[in-house]
Amino acid sequence: MPDENLKSSVEDGDLQRSLSNRHLQLIAIGGAIGTGLFMGSGKTISLAGPSILFIYMIIGLMVFLVMRALGELLLSNLQYKSFIDFTTDLIGPWAGYFVGWTYWLCWITIGIADLSAIIYYLQFFNHGLPFTPFEGVMISVAAIVFVTGLNLMTVKLFGELEFWFAMIKITAIVVLIAVGLWMIFTGFTSSTGEVAEFSHLWNHGGVFPTGLTGFLAGFQIAIFAFVGVELVGTTAAETKDPETNLPKAVNSIPIRIIIFYVLSLVIVMSVTPWDRIDPSMSPFVNLFSQAGIAAAAIIMNLVVLSSVMSSMNSGVFSTSRMLFGLSREEQGPKAFGKLNTRAVPANALYFSTVCLMLGAALQYFVPNTVEAFTLATTLSTIFFICVWLMIIWSYMAYYKKRPELHAQSKFKLPGGLVTCWIVIIFFICTIGILALEDDTLKALKVSPIWFILLLIGYLGFYKKKNLK
Repeated sequence: MPDENLKSSVEDGDLQRSLSNRHLQLIAIGGAIGTGLFMGSGKTISLAGPSILFIYMIIGLMVFLVMRALGELLLSNLQYKSFIDFTTDLIGPWAGYFVGWTYWLCWITIGIADLSAIIYYLQFFNHGLPFTPFEGVMISVAAIVFVTGLNLMTVKLFGELEFWFAMIKITAIVVLIAVGLWMIFTGFTSSTGEVAEFSHLWNHGGVFPTGLTGFLAGFQIAIFAFVGVELVGTTAAETKDPETNLPKAVNSIPIRIIIFYVLSLVIVMSVTPWDRIDPSMSPFVNLFSQAGIAAAAIIMNLVVLSSVMSSMNSGVFSTSRMLFGLSREEQGPKAFGKLNTRAVPANALYFSTVCLMLGAALQYFVPNTVEAFTLATTLSTIFFICVWLMIIWSYMAYYKKRPELHAQSKFKLPGGLVTCWIVIIFFICTIGILALEDDTLKALKVSPIWFILLLIGYLGFYKKKNLK
């Protein structure tokens, strides 16, 4: 017998509220444990040393505050389905257009970064040898087709898949912490002759061994590790009982950051001194390799691959929902607003898939997977910061225009407008930090092209159409 709620959603043309608290909690955790932690933390450690722990805590606090602002906005009006709705309502149509299309591009660039990561980690199973550009493209195409197929199913299946993907990540990190603690407390000596001990955190040049420059340089990849945490906001339109489940998911972010980021990296740098960690290798895989546990290293590579696939799965989901929202606001093609029989915006999904396929061509032009990953992650970081700043701007407009809703809110942003200004200053400074490194500066120089294209699209198509 067909699901009556599903049938009703399709007939009404609305997204279905099929995600439970269990799904939302694990989607939030999955968003907080991304490719940036598994793949990017090695490079961040090489740049910042043990001070990476402070970097993650600072960024984690700022992202948490953005999420609190997002949570209060979404719960102030349950008709808000995504960022597009409240930015359009509180700032104006141009803001909804900007946020929707920029967030879509965020996940497209992350998808491209994930393709680079998939190819890089599969090299482990290719005797460490790099793939040819053609093989890289074929792997990318296979990954895209697989993830698209998963997203064409119901949103409940998406939630279920993300639940198990997140469980794999959590289990891997908990096992890593447990094994690392055992190595430290038993005085384990690695294959390189290093004795595992907490003193490695300060005995190799101090906590800030690379100085202020290294500390600041560590922010780029570290911020990328947090992108996707706002996925909770994207799934709000398809979540049961958002008044209860959304605050739970948001408020659990700080404890996740402490456990999954700070504690895991304390263990990693205690087992292997920060200056002995290969920046091109995942420190999570490296920990087991140092211990000489070959099978565990294989399993960890598979875990990292599942994490990347989870990121791609979330990304494709997000892009299709953003295009759906843009279509409903008449800021995108009408075809993107149509749902298939499973209440999934299939046309929007196909368009994102085609764009990811074009991104797979990056493997031809930038065959160095680490370089391609850095370029794509920096671009996505810049665009995500723009989206986060728009969320804060929307909150400030809401605070001033709807004081009665703010007064009634049971999930207020701590600190109100003062907090908003602190977050804004922090993220603007972070964009400035990206100019310090040559590889991130390249992406920073390229990013204005997107904003010019958006301006042309808004003035030439959307606004012109609405003036008729």
